[in-house]
Amino acid sequence: MIRVFIVDDHELIREGLKKVLARESDISIVGESQNSQGLFERLDKNSVDVVILDMTLPDKSGIDILKDLSLRYPEARVLILSMHPEDRFAIRALKAGASGYLTKNAETRTIVAAIRKVANGERYISASLADQLAEHIVEKRSTFLHEDLSDREYQVFLQLADGKSLSQIAENLTLSVNTIGTYRSRILEKMHMKSNSELTRYVLEHHLLD
Repeated sequence: MIRVFIVDDHELIREGLKKVLARESDISIVGESQNSQGLFERLDKNSVDVVILDMTLPDKSGIDILKDLSLRYPEARVLILSMHPEDRFAIRALKAGASGYLTKNAETRTIVAAIRKVANGERYISASLADQLAEHIVEKRSTFLHEDLSDREYQVFLQLADGKSLSQIAENLTLSVNTIGTYRSRILEKMHMKSNSELTRYVLEHHLLD
């Protein structure tokens, strides 16, 4: 049985969810609250499987509640059910610890499916949100490729971009030429580049050298 706790300051929403979920034989509503205080009072006494959480509550924001839950009850699985569209809060909510995000105009069958998936330890992400996440990752990688480099790789990267030879870099870092060559191959792979000149161009464009 999936134990669900609902946190929403609108009684109509809570009652609607309870009516929908009462039809499901594997889901049980174990409590409800209009604010975060009621949620934490419940979790202090008994655990739940899934918390359905509104993003906007009178006493605390959904993001802050998610952060508190991550610290105090890391095992809690949270499904955000919000009036706010996905492009406003979904990615932030997932980063803060939510296991899924739905808007309040979602179909009842979608909500039920999301609860089951989240209770099973998985994330629920709609197709549109998956597209947003993909774009977010691509944008981040295309802008900050060098952030994927380790500290040592970054040192080698800057010296390669500065025109230094493998032997010069090896001497500067007290490493073998073969080791520097391995670093170079790894850096080019991570940066999705093929030559030192491309590294130099990137460094100049991002003002990484003095």
